[in-house]
Amino acid sequence: MPEPKTVIAIYRVQADKEAEFMKLLEKHHPALLGVGLATATPPTVYRNVDPKGRPTYFEIFDWVNEAAPQRAHELPEVMAIWEPMGALVEERDGQPKFEFPHVDQVELSSQGA
Repeated sequence: MPEPKTVIAIYRVQADKEAEFMKLLEKHHPALLGVGLATATPPTVYRNVDPKGRPTYFEIFDWVNEAAPQRAHELPEVMAIWEPMGALVEERDGQPKFEFPHVDQVELSSQGA
């Protein structure tokens, strides 16, 4: 059985679009869950504001498997959220509007402390 795959979605949100972005972000995981692409584990969301007042959001969640992100691009339920999200983010300081690194958890040894 395929293993879930954790992703850290990084969104560089336009400062004047933050409220609109949040409305979409609140629908994001439920939409993915509804089409069977995300696990039932709720996402963890973090917000950072840089010295210029520009917000960045970090959404950490689990895809059901490595193929799920590709499948998401084919589903209108997901694209109905992703497309408007794309209009609310911006390239910033040479970085893209958003990034989606897939990560693996690392267990630290309790030794050496």
